[in-house]
Order: sequence, then C-alpha cells, then structure tokens
Amino acid sequence: MQQNYTLKELPEIAKTIIATTTSKILLFNGEMGVGKTTLIKEVVKQLGVTDIANSPTFSLVNEYITDDDQTIYHFDFYRIETEEEALDIGIEEYFYDDNAWCFIEWGNKVENLLPLEFVNINLIANTDNQRTIEIKTP
Repeated sequence: MQQNYTLKELPEIAKTIIATTTSKILLFNGEMGVGKTTLIKEVVKQLGVTDIANSPTFSLVNEYITDDDQTIYHFDFYRIETEEEALDIGIEEYFYDDNAWCFIEWGNKVENLLPLEFVNINLIANTDNQRTIEIKTP
C-alpha cells in the first residue's frame, strides 16, 4: 500500500496501519524529521494508550499499556553504534513477546536481530507538506 497524507489525515493513516498489518513488529523508516515519531504517537493513541507517547531516543525503549492491557514497545535505535547495545537491553525478549506490539525507529541499525516477520513502513517527505507512506512486508 502506498499513499500520500497530511498531518490532518494522520488518525486515518494510523487506523489503516493497525487494520492492515500482518505482524505486530513495525519498522518505521525515513529520514530524520520525516515524522516517524509523530506517526507512532498517533498509532499508539489509536491503540488506546492514554499516556502521551514520547521518543525513546536516549532510553532506547518506551513501554505503553493500552486500555485493553496490550503492551507496546517503542524503540529508537538512532543513537546506538553496535547491535550489541540492543542485545544489552534484551531486545530479543521484546521482539519475541507474541502479545506485544513493537514499533521500531532506525531498525536498519539492528537488522541482523530482527525477527523474520515484520512490516516496513516507509515515510517520505514531499515538497507540498505531505508525506508518502508505503507499507510492505518483506
């Protein structure tokens, strides 16, 4: 799936992601400032989290609980230098928790640690204040 959207359309995009993904492990890809964290915040909200989601750039992972007790892990691997840093926080336990959602920014930095099943969400900034989103499975 590929489509353009504006910030105003973000809630509908988030609902589409939730409804159409085939895995609970989602990689959000795109350049710095394209809106990965903003989109994740909206997906978290649509899943029923009442807390305000923030980027885990310095902590590497944030955990949220939805209204119906689902767990969401939000990772930001921008600042890691080696995959061993991700292993040190127990990334494999997070990824293989079948009941949890995992939202991953900068997943390319841990590509050798990713499970076989995940969904790529690619974001591209357009010149007209829109974003292009492409959702695909490997």
